Amino acid sequence: MINVAALWRHPIKSHGREALDQVTLVTGQTMPWDRHWAVAHDRTKFDATAPAWAHCRNFMIGTSTPALAGIWAQYDEAEKTIHLRHSDLGEISFDPDSSGDAARFLAWVTPLCPQDGFQPAAIVKAPERGMTDSDYPTVSIMTKASHAAVEQALGHPLDVERWRGNIWLDGADAWEETSWIGQTLQVGNAVLEVVEPIARCKHTMSNPATGQRDVDPLAALRDGWDHQNFGVYATVKQGANIALNDKVEVL
Repeated sequence: MINVAALWRHPIKSHGREALDQVTLVTGQTMPWDRHWAVAHDRTKFDATAPAWAHCRNFMIGTSTPALAGIWAQYDEAEKTIHLRHSDLGEISFDPDSSGDAARFLAWVTPLCPQDGFQPAAIVKAPERGMTDSDYPTVSIMTKASHAAVEQALGHPLDVERWRGNIWLDGADAWEETSWIGQTLQVGNAVLEVVEPIARCKHTMSNPATGQRDVDPLAALRDGWDHQNFGVYATVKQGANIALNDKVEVL
């Protein structure tokens, strides 16, 4: 039997992750509060006067700033406050929609950014959806068996946080999720349509504890399976609350 093994959201794109026990998915939307905000860099093409989804190249992300991988996050929906922590920077709590608080956050995170690279300039968001890498609202699904296959190819353990997934499943065979493309899944009472594989980037090379690049999952994927995909994107066709241990069925 396939079941939900873990749930994760990332309130600010590439700036921390948060484990959840349950979440209410919404039809046609990303996971609530997942990538709800993003950090635009000093050379962004994002138009703050007409905010809309934009490509990841417009934002501070782990591919160009590996140390961001070391951030953990917690979002308090009632207080509208994000709490971040990093082993080198300590902790900070702030309201990302407050200009004063945003300035404090930018000053806090700047030491992680290489001086000769992009610099954080503003916290931004798109109306009605999270700033996922896909140009349509998605939830990402990954399996523990595929993760174990990559670990075996690498020859040592690998943190699941490197993949930045939303829904982790247990009980499926390795790479079984790729056979679900074009099919629908019932996750608890929610229904999702699996759309396409997720092409991975260099962010996966960074240790989520230290922020340092210490292993190459991309090489393991290329050498072992002749691609750089891990996990699948899905769209929410029927929203509902889902929780750890919920049963998953291919419809």
